[in-house]
Amino acid sequence: MTPVFWRDVRLVPVRSAAPSGRVSLRIADGTIVAVGPDLRPEPGDRVVEADGRWAIPGLWDQHVHFTQWAQTRTRLDVSSAEDPSEAVKIIRRHLPSVPDGDWLFAFGFRLADWTREPTVAELDAVTGDRPVVVTSGDAHTGWLNSAALTALGAPLTDEPLTEAPWFALMADVVQRNAVQDGGQSVADAMAAAAARGVVGVVDFEWAEPLSTWRERLSQGLDALWVRSAVYPEYLDAMIAAGLRTGSSVAPDGPVTVGPLKIISDGSLNTRTAYCHEPYGGGSDRGVQNHDRADLIELLTRARSAGFRAAVHAIGDAAAHEALAAFRATGVGGSIEHAQLLTRHDIEQLAELGVRASVQPAHLLDDRDVTERLWADRADRCFPWRRLLDAGVDLVFGSDAPVAPLDPWIAMAAAVHRSADERSPWNPAEAITAAEALAASVDGADTLAVGQRADLVLLDRDPLEARGDSAAVAAHLRAVQVEATVRAGRFTHASASLRP
Repeated sequence: MTPVFWRDVRLVPVRSAAPSGRVSLRIADGTIVAVGPDLRPEPGDRVVEADGRWAIPGLWDQHVHFTQWAQTRTRLDVSSAEDPSEAVKIIRRHLPSVPDGDWLFAFGFRLADWTREPTVAELDAVTGDRPVVVTSGDAHTGWLNSAALTALGAPLTDEPLTEAPWFALMADVVQRNAVQDGGQSVADAMAAAAARGVVGVVDFEWAEPLSTWRERLSQGLDALWVRSAVYPEYLDAMIAAGLRTGSSVAPDGPVTVGPLKIISDGSLNTRTAYCHEPYGGGSDRGVQNHDRADLIELLTRARSAGFRAAVHAIGDAAAHEALAAFRATGVGGSIEHAQLLTRHDIEQLAELGVRASVQPAHLLDDRDVTERLWADRADRCFPWRRLLDAGVDLVFGSDAPVAPLDPWIAMAAAVHRSADERSPWNPAEAITAAEALAASVDGADTLAVGQRADLVLLDRDPLEARGDSAAVAAHLRAVQVEATVRAGRFTHASASLRP
């Protein structure tokens, strides 16, 4: 790889101070080997004139369902439907454009926003023998017609499938969609991620990670670092193959084995997140997919096999049970989502060294439904300020396709806690732009000698905005990524910087 010399760069202080003046960077063999104001390019260097642009470490999305995100970018969007009847109308209008023999995949409805559940019968009435799969916006519910249920070998029902019955079909649905689009959506999604400054993702897709990512690497799809999570049904095969968290999926490639992923409860929008108190207006406390004994057994297996653990826990009772299992087993890892927490469990996260992997853009979607279903505990939702103040390691993701794979949206949401004209929701839990950026760079420090050459060149200083949180958030959303570099290689560049 030809060494790259970046001339006239301004470094953003992420976790520690950065040089106050303009500097140059030299990158060789995927590593930053020199930083300073008086550097000169060496013979053979490729020189990039940064012209005073701002540089930060490469951004990461710590929670993505990558194949589903890639597919959803081209699926039929039904998120505007205010009830099942409107969604059916959108589907009926779109059907003539679907080629003969193809399935129709749609995405975006939210059960909590509808006054009734959809039925298979009303979907059947307009779709006939063509298989149709409509995935909810939180991905915890599938609304399928009879043709799709039959093709997938699922029992016929007139109700949508939620949680475990839906997850049992998820991998097959994702695979069928992948075959239908020919894989181009993955390449396009990687390019889109790089264009927002993303150099790496933690992939929680419902798939066997080895074959999926090895095939992509063989096709040259290597623009991102990837940590590919393992679900319990694949754990034995991974152990038998001698793999563990951090193992390479392919020699010298950017994909490694990620954590063991366990979905311990459901979601707010399906009223299945497992809570200490009942949801407003009822006696339902949500769904516990794995009780404490199950969690301890799975986390014990993970630790003995060299795996970290990532436990999905949206409700406060789910987080409490997960933390008890972390304490009992001593395994390292994360609570994924950590959307509703008690003060005690925030302290437990810090004491145990368990990471809080959160998705700030979920606040924008869940604000209203939280006020309806969790009004008595809304002050404990998305408690990012309390997590940081307690010393918890906080990292950001999107949960794409539930929210867009765009770290700038996440950072803005964490700072302002509103996406419209309303004032910030529970503003005491807002964090600063600098803290939001630090949660988005996978623990990286300010660019320095010896660091891996993952960096992003920006059109402005992302931390320069002053004023109220709305102004700071607007500034973050307006940041333009001029170039993205993974391990010294350009994965995105504007026309003026294209090497």
